[in-house]
Amino acid sequence: MRVGHELSALEIPVTRTLIVAGAVASRDYQDVHHDAEAARVKGSPDIFMNILTTNGLVGRYITDHFGPGARLRAVKIRLGAPNYPGDTMVLTGTVTALDADGTAEVRVVGANGLGHHVTGKVTITVAEQDS
Repeated sequence: MRVGHELSALEIPVTRTLIVAGAVASRDYQDVHHDAEAARVKGSPDIFMNILTTNGLVGRYITDHFGPGARLRAVKIRLGAPNYPGDTMVLTGTVTALDADGTAEVRVVGANGLGHHVTGKVTITVAEQDS
């Protein structure tokens, strides 16, 4: 790992099931995350992903890349364009800082057909793996 290292992109199909399951799993029962008609009444063209699901997907992206020795220390994200069913979110990341103790900062972007769904920074510590 080094500063400037780019993580492999991860494509995540945004399905109705993913949106609804993520909302329910995070106990977010706002109707805009599971009821398309209610979402339209409130001005959205369809249901959309909640921030807790996005946060989980960002964490998964980082830990999948760095492996079982990776420990999330901080996930600081900001939402932009909504994730609607039928789109694909592509997560990308770049290591922006690295300390001698194995702590790294990774800039993360999740883009969809409308633009950036999520941007942020993840701080992780990567423990050395036994061979």
